[in-house]
Amino acid sequence: MTSGNEIIPAPRAVEGPTGCGVLLDDSTRLWAAPGTESTERWLRATLGAAHGLPLRPGPEEARDGVRLLVDDTLEPEAYRLSVITDRGVEIRGGDPAGVFWGAQTLRQLLGPEAFRRAPVRPRTRYGIPHQIIEDGPRFHWRGLLLDVARHFMPKDGVLRYLDLMAAHKLNVLHLHLTDDQGWRVEIERHPRLTEVGSWRSRTKFGHRASPLWDERPHGGFYTQDDIREIVAYAAERHITVVPEIDVPGHSQAAIAAYPELGNTDVVDTRALSVWDTWGINPNVLAPTDDTLRFYEDVFEEVLALFPSEFIHVGGDECPKEQWRDSPTAQARIEELGLAGEDGLQAWFIGHFDTWLAARGRRLIGWDEILEGGLADGAAVSSWRGYAGGIAAARAGHDVVMCPEQYVYLDHRQDGGAEEPVPIGYVRSLEDVYRFEPVPPGLTPEEAAHVLGTQANAWTEVMEDPARVDYQVFPRLAAFAEVAWSRLPAPERRDFAGFERRMEAHYERLDALGVGYRPPGGPKPWQKRPGVLGRPVEGAPPNR
Repeated sequence: MTSGNEIIPAPRAVEGPTGCGVLLDDSTRLWAAPGTESTERWLRATLGAAHGLPLRPGPEEARDGVRLLVDDTLEPEAYRLSVITDRGVEIRGGDPAGVFWGAQTLRQLLGPEAFRRAPVRPRTRYGIPHQIIEDGPRFHWRGLLLDVARHFMPKDGVLRYLDLMAAHKLNVLHLHLTDDQGWRVEIERHPRLTEVGSWRSRTKFGHRASPLWDERPHGGFYTQDDIREIVAYAAERHITVVPEIDVPGHSQAAIAAYPELGNTDVVDTRALSVWDTWGINPNVLAPTDDTLRFYEDVFEEVLALFPSEFIHVGGDECPKEQWRDSPTAQARIEELGLAGEDGLQAWFIGHFDTWLAARGRRLIGWDEILEGGLADGAAVSSWRGYAGGIAAARAGHDVVMCPEQYVYLDHRQDGGAEEPVPIGYVRSLEDVYRFEPVPPGLTPEEAAHVLGTQANAWTEVMEDPARVDYQVFPRLAAFAEVAWSRLPAPERRDFAGFERRMEAHYERLDALGVGYRPPGGPKPWQKRPGVLGRPVEGAPPNR
C-alpha cells in the first residue's frame, strides 16, 4: 500500500493519508457517470485483473464503492481523488481525461501488485488510507517521441509504451514513422514505400563510426489497421498520437522505393537502397510538382488514419548540396524567386503548411522550419536547445520544448565506461528532473505559446526493446514529473525527495517488466562492451 506522498508525478495537494480508509474486495461496486466510460473499462480490465476484483456495477451510494464522475468546475485534465472512510473512493475529473488520470493515481495507491496482469498473492481485500488528492497538469502537451524508423518497434511494443505513458500521465505519442533507414506506415496508393522502403539489408551496430555491423535484414511496418488499432488504444488512454512523415530530408527510404522522388539529374537514384547506417543523409527529395503530389497522396492517407490536430513534417537536417547541383532545383528557385536553397526548403515546408491548414490540421516541425517563415497556425518542436523555442514563441507560434541537450533519451545516463553505446552528453536522472521547459526570458504572453514538452527516444543505437527500456527509464519518470507537476525553479527542486519516491516507483516498474537502468549502473546484460558510441564531454550548452 502506497501513501499519497509516493505518487509520481507528484500531485498538487494531498490531505492525509490517515486512518484505515477504504477496503476494496469482491463486493466492491463501481459506479460510472456519463463521460467516464473509458476509465470504467480500464479499471475493470487493469486494476480488476491485477487484484482479481470484479468491480461489478453498483449504485452511486454503495458503501466502500468506487465512483467516477465528470465535474466541470475542475480544470481540463484535473482530478480530485477522495478516499473517505465509510464512504468509498470517488474520482472527479474536469473532463474524461481527468477522471482517467485520477485512476492512474488510484493504481499507485494500491501498491506495486496493481501493476501486474494477474493476482500474485491470495489476498481478497486491499486497503487504501483515508486521503484526498487534488491534482492537475502544468502542461497540455506531455509527450514521448518513439523513433520506430531507425529500429522498428512491432505493434505490441507500441501498445505497451502507450500503457507506460498512461501510467506516467503522459498524453502525446509522437511516432517518427519515416526516415532514411525505413518507412513504417502502409500507404495504399504507393505500396512500394513498404514493399521496398520498410526494410534494409543490414544495420550499423553502434555509432556511425563503429566498424561493427549486424548483417541481418531489419524491417517491419504498420498496416493501416495496425495504425487504427494504435490510435484507438491510445484514445482509450486519453493519449493523442501525432505522426511524423519526414520531408524534404531524411527521405532515402522513400527514394529507394520511388527513385523519381530524388534528384535524378544529380545522382542515379535507381542505385539507392534503404540506408543502413546513421547520420545526415545527402539524398533529399526533389522540389518538383510530382514530388508534392506524391506526398499529398501520402498525407491524405495519414490524415485519414490519425485524427490529431498536429501533423509533424520533420523539416530538419536537409543538406542542400544536391539542390545546388541540380538544374531542376535551380530552375525552381529562379521560377519562384526564392532566396537560394534555404528558401527552397522553406517553400517545400510552406506548401504542406498551407495544404494541412486547408484541411483543418496544423503543421508542426523541427525548429529549422522557422528559417523561412511560417503560417500563423504552424508550431515548432524546439530540439536544438532553447533558441528555437524562444524564436517561435516571440513570433507568435506555439512550441513544444524538446531540447537535445536535456531530454534526448538516447544520450547517456552516466559518464562511466560501462554505459552501453554512450551517446552525447551525460543526462542523469537528476539532470532530467531539473530540466525547465519554459525558456528563460520569455514574457508571460510569449510563455503562453509553450504548449508543453516532450522527451525523444531516437533509436539508432537502440537495437531492441530492452535497449529502449534502458534508455527511457527511469528518466521518463523524472520527465513526467517535470511535464505534469508545478515544480519550483530547477535549483530548488527536491531531487532527494524524488529519489525517495522512486524507491516505490522502481517496484512498480519491476511489476510492469520494464528493463530500466538501475541506480547503481547497468546489469551485465545491459552493457555493450566494445560497441563504439559518441560521448560528448562536459555540460551541455544552455542555449
